Amino acid sequence: MSRPVYDTISDRDRAFVFCLKQFSISRTPNQKGICLVRDNEVQAAVCYDWFTGTNCFMHVAAKPGARWMTRDFLKWTFHYPFVQQGLQRVSGWVEANNTAARRFDEHLGFKHEATLEGAGQSGVDVLIYTMKRQDCRYV
Repeated sequence: MSRPVYDTISDRDRAFVFCLKQFSISRTPNQKGICLVRDNEVQAAVCYDWFTGTNCFMHVAAKPGARWMTRDFLKWTFHYPFVQQGLQRVSGWVEANNTAARRFDEHLGFKHEATLEGAGQSGVDVLIYTMKRQDCRYV
């Protein structure tokens, strides 16, 4: 297995296409992305969108069974919004019935901030998770 390569943060197309294969996501005008690539194949990707000056949304996708969540990749993932963009917080949304995604977000340090009742597919609740820069252990 070759050493992982991180595509540039501006590789929004590759990240978007990879994320779209994993879940429903819409293209946005200011979307950015980063990919973890091993042996020329994307293992994981993060898309960033809806930048407000203090916050953006993060969307994370990974190849099933891939061993991608390294401390190095997490540093890259959070460096972009918190250091490069100077944001104070990042947000993510998870459908309430997606227990694996909820556990993943909470493991990373995201906190449940709000519930959008019935806003998800098929009327399921959507949970908004956030991480503030001062609480991020990866930067």
